[in-house]
Amino acid sequence: QKPLPLEYKGFRLECGYCIDLLVEGNVVVEVKSVEILLPIHEAQLLTYLKLGRWKVGLLINLGLLSFVWVKIHKSGKKEVNILSLRYSRSLIP
Repeated sequence: QKPLPLEYKGFRLECGYCIDLLVEGNVVVEVKSVEILLPIHEAQLLTYLKLGRWKVGLLINLGLLSFVWVKIHKSGKKEVNILSLRYSRSLIP
């Protein structure tokens, strides 16, 4: 995790927010493990992009039996990708 300080009207909070990963200093990666991604998760990533002045972020959900990642641009444009994991019934208790 990487702290993202928050500055407002001359006040600085050293650990206002904490991003999961920052790749090459350019791409914010936020990892979730939830049943479904909600608009609040996208809003969280957009907040990080705006505060850090980054242009692109990835929102990755490792929940359930699918792998979902959303590429979000600072402008709000997004690309959604879903990888469904096939499984054998014998692997589930």
